[in-house]
Amino acid sequence: MAGPLAGIRVLELGQLIAAPFAARLMAEFGAEVIKVEAPGEGDPLRKWRKLHAGTSLWWYLQSRNKKSIAIDLKAPEGAAVVRALATSADVVIENFRPGGLEKLGLGWADLSALNPNLVMVRISGYGQTGPYRDRPGFGAIGEAMGGLRFTTGHPDSPPARVGVSIGDTLASLHGVIGALMSLLHVKTAGGKGQVIDVSLVESVFNVMESLVPEYDLLGEVRTRTGGALPGITPSNTYPTQDGGYVVIAGNSDPIFRRLMRAIGRPDLADDPALRSNDGRSAQAARLDAAIADWSGARSIADALEALEAAQVPAGRIYSVADIVADPHYQARDMILPTALPGGTAVKMPGIVPKLSETPGEVRWSGPALGAHTDAVLADLGYDAAAIAALRTTGAVA
Repeated sequence: MAGPLAGIRVLELGQLIAAPFAARLMAEFGAEVIKVEAPGEGDPLRKWRKLHAGTSLWWYLQSRNKKSIAIDLKAPEGAAVVRALATSADVVIENFRPGGLEKLGLGWADLSALNPNLVMVRISGYGQTGPYRDRPGFGAIGEAMGGLRFTTGHPDSPPARVGVSIGDTLASLHGVIGALMSLLHVKTAGGKGQVIDVSLVESVFNVMESLVPEYDLLGEVRTRTGGALPGITPSNTYPTQDGGYVVIAGNSDPIFRRLMRAIGRPDLADDPALRSNDGRSAQAARLDAAIADWSGARSIADALEALEAAQVPAGRIYSVADIVADPHYQARDMILPTALPGGTAVKMPGIVPKLSETPGEVRWSGPALGAHTDAVLADLGYDAAAIAALRTTGAVA
């Protein structure tokens, strides 16, 4: 089945996380993604985290459904190949530092002159403008300067990080949203191509809820609060008798009343002062203590059974082992059996979101460096002799 992005060609000029994750999402839904890598080592992600037979397991996931072409962008002949690819591309996704592609003759002005309908997603630490534009920026810095790290962790500990590269991922998602909106503008409204300027810092900042107006009007500086969510009550992480934890979100008015009755506290359920969230937030410590007393006398399984019966949102904190074994994940095809080159079986994450008519799919895992160089060049009109000449100069591999 053709995906909803079938017929869309994406040229990926990025490495590591942010730009490649954005391109991966588009590839999963049918776009032809041509990933340009440097000859020799390729994307550094090929050696990140845990390796199998010398290649990162993350690579096989991050680059699935992509074509790999090895090009030396600093070689004039290599840059010429990229310009040729851009003339037939719908989208270019890149995460160079601002100005980096311009130095190679591959910036927005260069490529859009060749292809006025081109959409260019540019992901950088601080954006293409502003006083910080030239600073190097990784997702961790975006998380710090976007406000996330200041609110993550316990009050008596240093700011903590989320255990994944969430800043890069948020930037990727914003990039894909911008690309799809821009493609709609080109394909259905007859508009011209444009630049989607995505900042890692701003992508994190964009999900920080009401931080700014709370500070501006009330002088409130939201900080680290552990497992609680201040101002939304009750919503916290509570201990259980067997040494585990259960996350309980009883913060809507009817759910709160059901929760209080489930823990044997009808007095709190019927207390007029606790009828709405503002009243409950004023007594958050009291409510958390009541819930913790109840959960601490029960196992995780018993607590979750009681909360499910009361229709209160709750869950235990999953490790990856819990995720892989969970029947709900399995039923929704979120754990996909696949195979690495050489036939080694391995499970990979499934595809999100689920589309009813044109679902995404995994056609192949991350390819070997330059696996598609010849095919992509041939599609551009290079014959065997021209491809051999490019290889001789080192412009491609």
